[in-house]
Amino acid sequence: MEPARPSSDGPREIVEYNFQRAADRLALDSEMRTLLSTPFREVRVEVPVRMDDGSLRVFVGYRVQHSGVRGPSKGGLRYHPDTDLNEVRALAAAMNWKTSLVNIPFGGSKGGIAVDPAELSTRELERLTRNYVRRIHLLLGPYRDVPAPDVNTNAQVMTWIFDEYSAHHGYTPACVTGKPVELGGSQGREAATGRGVFYITEAFLKDLGMPLAGARVAIQGFGNVGSNAARFFAEAGAKLVAVADVRGGVFNQEGLDILPLLAYARTQRTVAGFAGGQAISNEDVLESECDVLVPAALHCVITRHNAGKIRAKVIAEAANLPTTPEADEILAQRGIHILPDILTNAGGVVVSYFEWTQNLTQMFWEEDRVNAEMHKILIRAYQQMAELAAREKIPFRTAAYTVAVDRVARAERLRGT
Repeated sequence: MEPARPSSDGPREIVEYNFQRAADRLALDSEMRTLLSTPFREVRVEVPVRMDDGSLRVFVGYRVQHSGVRGPSKGGLRYHPDTDLNEVRALAAAMNWKTSLVNIPFGGSKGGIAVDPAELSTRELERLTRNYVRRIHLLLGPYRDVPAPDVNTNAQVMTWIFDEYSAHHGYTPACVTGKPVELGGSQGREAATGRGVFYITEAFLKDLGMPLAGARVAIQGFGNVGSNAARFFAEAGAKLVAVADVRGGVFNQEGLDILPLLAYARTQRTVAGFAGGQAISNEDVLESECDVLVPAALHCVITRHNAGKIRAKVIAEAANLPTTPEADEILAQRGIHILPDILTNAGGVVVSYFEWTQNLTQMFWEEDRVNAEMHKILIRAYQQMAELAAREKIPFRTAAYTVAVDRVARAERLRGT
């Protein structure tokens, strides 16, 4: 029997619904379901920061470690004003299923601070990051929990984490991933999530018999993931017809010129106002006529309210939890294929795994090797998901969660938790 659809469209409800569908297929008992759906540890900290004007502000930070049964917890740190505990819980759980699906030796975690980083200076952001680490460093580490970049954080933020953690524990580059190459970061890490989105979409279009060259692509979100995905699609001959970020977007059915667009976005910090097409809203991109839609911004952007208006043939989920269960059903009824987030955006954590490995061994790889190994891992996971979906006649998302949940359940049984 199918689990009841969640009554709300929050990220926690989405990931729990997808977990329960997989648990039903695996016939997990109630105790195992409770064990797998309950976070191992949740932390909330108050983070005081002395601002540049001399005033004191206190920010709320979170870290949720969902599971470490298959390895250290692994997950990003995001800075966003709407971050709360429920969001971080959901993203930690999704990260757990993601690392399991691609079969790398990590569990899942996530962190966040409720802050708008655009309102802080660089020095204030550094103080915020270091004070946050001071409050949770005993819970972090190469064999406990390894942060990485997420929404509104980057290699510089990871450097502050690395430096602050090392101040307490000695030189420990493997305590965080997504660092600059000069400080032990991996070649190819910055572009890895966008490259992985491209790899998974390319593999599916090939199976679908749809040429990538000439395919029309629309991307919502033009940060690190969206912009890199756009570049890889364009280099493969796809036609980028629409892009947008929080400040607006641009549409051109003949295709946007990718190099000027990337240059414009770097200098203006937005794609809004780019002269190569007509202005559209951030929400309009989701309803653009295209072959491939890439939601690469935040969660819960495809809902029952707009699923009937989407005109893409394929949705490649570059963001975490962008589609609600009710929207999933509407899209499936309309014959729109969905490449689920826990696979499609897994390139970042795969290359974070490579970075962690390189830091532990102090042996570093060339970028060609990084990309080739990532491709191998992602395509193997895609094939396992696709084969199960075809055999059982189930959606890709259900197949992906089934593979992932099964691996974690087996690990729990073997360890006798």
